Amino acid sequence: MVITTVVFDLGQVLIGWDPYLPFASEMSRAEWQRRADAANFTALNLLSDGGTPTQEIIARAAERDPAHGEFMARYFTGADEALTGPIPGTAEIVAELKAAGIRVLGLTNWSAETIHLGPAKAPAIGELEGIVVSGEERVTKPDPEIFRRLIARYDLDPVRTVFIDDSSRNVAAAAELGFVAIQFTDAAQLRARLAGVL
Repeated sequence: MVITTVVFDLGQVLIGWDPYLPFASEMSRAEWQRRADAANFTALNLLSDGGTPTQEIIARAAERDPAHGEFMARYFTGADEALTGPIPGTAEIVAELKAAGIRVLGLTNWSAETIHLGPAKAPAIGELEGIVVSGEERVTKPDPEIFRRLIARYDLDPVRTVFIDDSSRNVAAAAELGFVAIQFTDAAQLRARLAGVL
């Protein structure tokens, strides 16, 4: 099968993300981790990725403990600081794929309220033909539904489409639907894997 499309995850593939950084001037990484665990940051951030409004997430956290609400409010206020810029080497891969006539798309777990911050920090995001954003769809990877929406919206044939993500769960979900699925570790590894399928 000739590959016609490559779909990129965004976070940790095209753009770096470190949720500690908005707090870096205020506390150590160890202290941040302690507070993040106490506030259940991972679950609350996933709610944001799934379309729950920021203010609702802050209110939920504050119901458990006002300090948790303050913690989440500080994170969302500093969301731009958590974006660390391009992942080395992947912007060049996007450019090369486009030059070769291959469609490039995005599929990301990201809040609808902050997705606009991405392209300024990693311009390759703005080079994608289109992006399916979980926060806008109100469904997150690895739910097969968000992959089905990607397929329908961009008229994709999964067996002719490469899907790239740093999460093994998301890669497995894509493979189940017939995509040529690649788990990302770095640009050199991705370039080698793409050479084997394009």
